[in-house]
Amino acid sequence: MRSIAFAALLVATAATPALAQDGPNPFTGARVEGQIGWDRIQADGGHKDGVDYGVAAGYDFAAGRNMIVGGEVELSDSSTKQCYGSATALDPRDCLRTGRDIYVGARVGTLVTPRTLLYAKAGYTNARAKFTEDDGSDRYTLARRDLDGVRVGIGTEYAVGPNSYVKAEYRYSNYESGVSRNQVVGGFGFRF
Repeated sequence: MRSIAFAALLVATAATPALAQDGPNPFTGARVEGQIGWDRIQADGGHKDGVDYGVAAGYDFAAGRNMIVGGEVELSDSSTKQCYGSATALDPRDCLRTGRDIYVGARVGTLVTPRTLLYAKAGYTNARAKFTEDDGSDRYTLARRDLDGVRVGIGTEYAVGPNSYVKAEYRYSNYESGVSRNQVVGGFGFRF
């Protein structure tokens, strides 16, 4: 996936000189956004889907006429829960429930039109997970853990107005303990 994101950014960067703009870059400065989308958690060979929702903030700088670089932070949560077993003494039901996810990272992007930004991102992510077991008579919390990981992603933003934008983004996070997630989110944000 990382090679696909890098290749897409490289192709967009090569095409950018033909799209040079005369006005200011609408993708610079501080920004805040809300986001919601699809979340798939994968662990122990299985997967489960849910809804991811959260808020993010960042700051982007112009790095040439059609390029930006920036940093961002995000706090999100998810409805995703993955379970196995039938909740009996012989086949206890084991569950992984995702909790809050904190992301801190950087991104680099290029304008592919005067109002459209294509970007790639990478950074550190920390997800909270709760592991439970139900044997039919009792339910136990086996562990509550914060899982460290790495996130990479690719996305696009479209400037709706001078200070607002919509976005679509795919990202992949790989955590310790064999847990990973794929997400596709959409968002709406403001720059100031």
